[in-house]
Amino acid sequence: MNKKIYIIEDDDNIREMLKIALTSLTYEVTAFDNAEDALATIYTTPPDMIIFDIMLPGMNGLDATKELRSSSQTQKIPIVMLTAKDTELDKVTGLDCGADDYIAKPFSIMELGARIRSLFRRTGQEGSPSSEDIKISDLHINNNTREVVQSSKPIDLTFKEYELLCMLIREHGRIVPREELISAIWGFDFLGESRTLDMHIRTLRQKLGDDADHPKYIKTVRNVGYRFIGE
Repeated sequence: MNKKIYIIEDDDNIREMLKIALTSLTYEVTAFDNAEDALATIYTTPPDMIIFDIMLPGMNGLDATKELRSSSQTQKIPIVMLTAKDTELDKVTGLDCGADDYIAKPFSIMELGARIRSLFRRTGQEGSPSSEDIKISDLHINNNTREVVQSSKPIDLTFKEYELLCMLIREHGRIVPREELISAIWGFDFLGESRTLDMHIRTLRQKLGDDADHPKYIKTVRNVGYRFIGE
């Protein structure tokens, strides 16, 4: 079942853009233009994540977040703060109110998508639960021990190789853009060249015995990104 995300944003254009973009990323999206209506729905039908603009008519995003964090029913829902402000004080205030992450306008949809996936992973909601094994094709991944076994043979992966493999598998069938992989695996402030990603993909393929020209697991989509195709 697709994850359910609520967007609370009073700017019509931004709200519609977010709804279209996140729907295209396979999320089930409901959008509100004020916090009061959103809260009424959240308490009756809790989502998997909430994206709050800070500046809203009536109750602002900070106060709404504090209210949600004070209720046992909603205190664990991941919350992302979305705002035009980009000062350290605003960021700290948002996080102190209970937000899990913060992103300032203007932003790229690719960055927002990567942050959402990262937050779902941190809260154990994205893809397979972190406590469960992943079994696909001839691969068996133990998320507790971070061990990867291929046809009963252990595969020794580095931390980044493991993270890359798991992310691609979680996005099975979807082309994951290069920028999204870099942001999710290395962080948003990573200053290295994109060749770092290519190098890790190359060594990961070597360890899996995969052929870039005739891939069994990881397919390159030129100038876009990578896609896991194993069945």
